[in-house]
Amino acid sequence: MTLEIFSQNSYEKSCEAAILTIDNEKVVMDKTIFYPTGGGQEHDTGWLKQGEETVEVFKVKKEQGVIVHYVKNPEKLSSGAVTAEIDWQRRHGLMRYHSMLHVLGTVFYRHYDSLCTGNQIYTDRARIDLTGITELKEDDLNEMVAEANKEISTNHKISSRIVPREEASAISGSIKTVVNLIPESVRDIRLVKIGNIDEQACGGTHVKETGEIGEIILEKTKNKGKGVTRLELRLENL
Repeated sequence: MTLEIFSQNSYEKSCEAAILTIDNEKVVMDKTIFYPTGGGQEHDTGWLKQGEETVEVFKVKKEQGVIVHYVKNPEKLSSGAVTAEIDWQRRHGLMRYHSMLHVLGTVFYRHYDSLCTGNQIYTDRARIDLTGITELKEDDLNEMVAEANKEISTNHKISSRIVPREEASAISGSIKTVVNLIPESVRDIRLVKIGNIDEQACGGTHVKETGEIGEIILEKTKNKGKGVTRLELRLENL
């Protein structure tokens, strides 16, 4: 099994690893800093460096439980020691937007018991689908965004911990990602905590503190039906 360094420290930009297998453009390593697509968050990109050769990692996926790195020019690689390096600018954008969605989600949950039914995180924008807010007016939505921005400016610390599935299931409703939706085979659940305002199951990468997120701008809303509203958002650059 590949050691997931990104789960332990989102700020690691490179690591030494070993290539275990190469199957055409698919590379598997014993450890990785590359986040695979999942939980609404896009994958990392970057490079693998071996001797005088450098190849581009253009896609990362988890396939049958294994993290697979898709590379260009795989013929330049061989099994053994390798240096992995992510595109940090891309990663940091994804971290900021992922943490932003957690803060925004907790504000809507606080006032409307709203739950996230889906999200998509890019490097320059994000969207989130929320329940229970279809009747809200534009002023109401902007008020929630303003409250989220206030929480961000408070600069809450963001941390994570791993707990047994049973313990995660027993925690109060502040965990808005329903643990029951996580495959039963996953027995250890990673929880991401933002100060004392939010904690929820999440496998993604996050910033260290909310002040690193920036200011949320609500761009567009869309009624998705069945009581679900989609918010499309962007962040002002830091």
